[in-house]
Amino acid sequence: MIQLSNVLAIFRRELRSYFNSPVAYVVIVVFLAIVGWFFTSNLFLMNVASMRIVFELVPLVFLFFIPAITMRLLAEETKSGTLELLTTKPVRDIEIVAGKFLAAWALLAAALAPTLFYIATMILLGSVDVGPVLSGYLGLLLMGGVYIGIGLFASSVTENQIIAFILSFLMILALFLMDKVLMYVPEGLASTMEFLGMDYHFSNIARGVIDSRNIIYFLSLLGFSLFATTVSLERRKW
Repeated sequence: MIQLSNVLAIFRRELRSYFNSPVAYVVIVVFLAIVGWFFTSNLFLMNVASMRIVFELVPLVFLFFIPAITMRLLAEETKSGTLELLTTKPVRDIEIVAGKFLAAWALLAAALAPTLFYIATMILLGSVDVGPVLSGYLGLLLMGGVYIGIGLFASSVTENQIIAFILSFLMILALFLMDKVLMYVPEGLASTMEFLGMDYHFSNIARGVIDSRNIIYFLSLLGFSLFATTVSLERRKW
């Protein structure tokens, strides 16, 4: 049985470590600068008040943003020896994984939160269909959660943060490109490849289509990545 108090303690510890160092601020500022530049360019240069550019750009930024915030979560603690110290306490591996995951997910949500001002800007300038916009943010949080789970797994298999970054980047990139290389795969595999592609499911949600198949896809990948991370931590004890 997972002890919620242990998960919250690790969550608070990791979140403090993010904001007690320049990492969180630098990453968030860079993230907002990139997304904000494209949004304002789309708004003022092309006179298009739409969140479409944000929902098209953010998944690309996630390819670099999320490996950067997850690469240290377990790799750094393994290298310094604090992970072994943590596992000697009455804390289960799944609780460590859950606490660290929630901290990184909270940082992701903090980075996305200021972009809500774009919605207010569009409301001032014209009519906005709020439904697809909110579902788009739901899709970003689900996609980001899966990527964080993958980043955690990559961080659990190595002591080197750079290697963890590269591993998570490559795995995330593979999921992102899977439905974009259909012309190069046999016809019989095309439908399977498309279904496994991350952007295929995110695009459906971003259009306002909340299909249970898309939700199950994200939650299944998230659950599998966290399970794999837990097994990877337990392997260190064997």
